Amino acid sequence: MTALGFLYPGHSAEDDYPRMEQMLGSDVRLQVVHTDIGEDAHRVDALLEMGSTARLAAGVEELRMAGAEAVVWACTSASFVFGWEGAHDQVRALARAAGLPASSTSFAFAHAVREVGASRVAVAATYPEDVAALFATFLKAAGTEVVSTQGSGIITAAEVGTWGWEGVRAMARAGDHPDADAVLLPDTALHTAAYVQALEQDLGKPVLTANQVTVWEALRLSTRRVNAPSLGALFTKEPVVQVKG
Repeated sequence: MTALGFLYPGHSAEDDYPRMEQMLGSDVRLQVVHTDIGEDAHRVDALLEMGSTARLAAGVEELRMAGAEAVVWACTSASFVFGWEGAHDQVRALARAAGLPASSTSFAFAHAVREVGASRVAVAATYPEDVAALFATFLKAAGTEVVSTQGSGIITAAEVGTWGWEGVRAMARAGDHPDADAVLLPDTALHTAAYVQALEQDLGKPVLTANQVTVWEALRLSTRRVNAPSLGALFTKEPVVQVKG
């Protein structure tokens, strides 16, 4: 059994995690602990507070008790908003507090882009444009060329969590770019686990979504690979455990 820990802010699309646990099959358990979200707002000051060391540290003991082998801060905006160096500081503090290998969804995207062999990406974000631009800046610091960035102007995670297939597909289509090798949907408040494979078929290229890459990053930290085609191109390389899609 491989137990993986996730610190998830508030409540919006956390049901993606039990869904992905079923999709992964095998012996992987995804343990989610909810952090205090503070003010639910895709606004820089609120996001800096949401991702503060104290808020993240409050959840790590429960993950340790659950036997987690690694922990990922399952939030994109409240990690990249700190900038490249600040996001590294955030993860280092989380690793110290947890006594475990740690990462965040922002770094998960940076690693996942390389995993699927993409050098140019398009960002299709739920966020306001200024916050989406900060994600693009983070990706550029990671060495990824961002050919287009589109925000949707949604302020709260609560609203994002209500989106279904049609809204997700429309955003992905609108945010795609012909020069992009992959399309990135960076919000863990957005339900995407059930849609990744269909989005890739629709767009004809890899699609990386926040909750999907977060789980992949936790597996990477624990040196596990699981082949789960229903979770897209990211989960179809060099498997250790075969799972039917």
